[in-house]
Order: sequence, then C-alpha cells, then structure tokens
Amino acid sequence: MGPLARAGREIVDVARARTTTHRHLRERIVAMFALTVVVDLVCGVLIFLCERHARGTDIKTIGGGLFFSSAQLLTVSSSMANPLTAAGRLLDVGMEAYAITVVAALAGSFGAFFHRRSAERERAEGRVAR
Repeated sequence: MGPLARAGREIVDVARARTTTHRHLRERIVAMFALTVVVDLVCGVLIFLCERHARGTDIKTIGGGLFFSSAQLLTVSSSMANPLTAAGRLLDVGMEAYAITVVAALAGSFGAFFHRRSAERERAEGRVAR
C-alpha cells in the first residue's frame, strides 16, 4: 500500500474509531473543535460588546465581531483593524494565545497518535516495538 493510500486509510480509521488509538485521536479532535466553536461564539459577542461604541472601529455588528474572532482564532489576518479598546485588545491577545495553544495541543495529539500507530504496526508485523 502506498503512502497516500495508507494516509487515506488512517483518516477513515480515525473517523470510524477502528482501534483505541484511532478513537483517542478522534475524541481529542472533536473536543478541541467543539471547545473552539464555543470560544469563537463567546469571543465574537464579547469583542462586539467591547468595540461597538469605539470611534473608528471596524466591529459594528455581532456578525463583524464573529468574523473578527473567527479570523483571530484561525490565526488568519483579516483586513479589519485591531481592536481599539483596552478590553478588546486584551480579548484579542487571549484569543491568539488560545489559538496557539490549540495548534500545539493538536500537534502533540498527532505526535502521540503516530507514535502509538507505529508501535501497533510493529506488533502486528511481529517486530519488537522500541
């Protein structure tokens, strides 16, 4: 089986939770996604409440607040100006810290997954896992 086919099979196995290792990765991804959706919604409303009356702000609606929070959590720059209020700036820094933490946690989860899958494959092939 080629590397692309093997990667595709692993993705399907994670979605189906074929082994405990696959289930653990799926649970971590789903939990981080769900928490991030909640954080995004809460931060979108909070940034709107903080910025809506600031002179010169780009965040004038809840939709604008949600767009801003989503762009910040995705660590994607948008054309919107940075928050103008102290509370908005503090929230913005918190969102960036959260986004970095999620990326690091996902990297760790994938690292643990690859390590455990390698050990599982070695056991299945009759080799001694290191």
